[in-house]
Amino acid sequence: MFNCILIENTDGYTAKLAQLDESQLPDHNVTVQIDYSTLNYKDGLAITGKSPVVRSFPMVPGIDFAGTVTESSSEHYKVGDKVLLNGWSVGEKYWGGLSQVAKVKDSWLTPLPAGMSTKQAMMIGTAGYTAMLAVQALLKQGITKESGKVLVTGASGGVGSFAVSLLSKLGFEVIASTGRTADTAYLIDTLGASEIMDRNELSVPGKPLTKERWAAAIDSVGSHTLAGVCAGTQYGGVVAACGLAQGMDFNGTVAPFILRGVSLIGIDSVMRPQADRVAAWKQLAELTDPAQLETISRVIPLNEAIPAAHSLLNGEIRGRVVVDVNN
Repeated sequence: MFNCILIENTDGYTAKLAQLDESQLPDHNVTVQIDYSTLNYKDGLAITGKSPVVRSFPMVPGIDFAGTVTESSSEHYKVGDKVLLNGWSVGEKYWGGLSQVAKVKDSWLTPLPAGMSTKQAMMIGTAGYTAMLAVQALLKQGITKESGKVLVTGASGGVGSFAVSLLSKLGFEVIASTGRTADTAYLIDTLGASEIMDRNELSVPGKPLTKERWAAAIDSVGSHTLAGVCAGTQYGGVVAACGLAQGMDFNGTVAPFILRGVSLIGIDSVMRPQADRVAAWKQLAELTDPAQLETISRVIPLNEAIPAAHSLLNGEIRGRVVVDVNN
């Protein structure tokens, strides 16, 4: 038997702490004893039912996890291997990581980087992994610290916090956009932002083009904010879009793209090829500071995941929430 969060949709949409038998696990080729999972924005949507994230029922949510292989018929993983998982529709179409045990396809797993613990991997989680993909996209497009400032929206959230930290460690001057003025010291002193921008400057409809203020941006908000981000990007700049906290709509114009040559790049972390995943996690292992991970993360037991999901969607949580599934 194992404990998990279980979502059902029979007599209404419900999420509860449940105990299941391992015989109920999906028929995949690698079994993992999970140490830690996390709460991401998508997990919050799944648990609360505020968006149709879950596509089959019953469902164990949790889009990422880290742990140890306990059973395997895969040629790539053996018993005792430390692994992590991000995406692949786990927690949406397939049972996910808010559980003590998972049974998954070997192609979904990524080896845990050398020197990184399973707890540290989930302190980073899908949020840090997505932020790293976005940073790598900017670098691939030729953005350097000499190009100019880089804007990060949703800077107090999971993806935003990591984007600010990673960019700062790479020597970039970072503008952190946030609605939480109380987080100014956290963003500047802990994460390394150079300046703070009130999110209200971008979160309402604006002009097709505004003053050129940043060379690049990482946006996890979408909607009017993304349109405002593009409008304020300098000539030849790059915007990496990786989230939709404000909404899925994009109420922008083509002006930034055809008049300033701005590039808008979509960042998908769910179906990313394995080579990209390994490269992202390798760089995360090199750039992340274990002490800082402790500062921007908090650990909760599995039985607190459901109320924490509501708090996450209400904007009441800063940084990362790690779930100790065995506590």
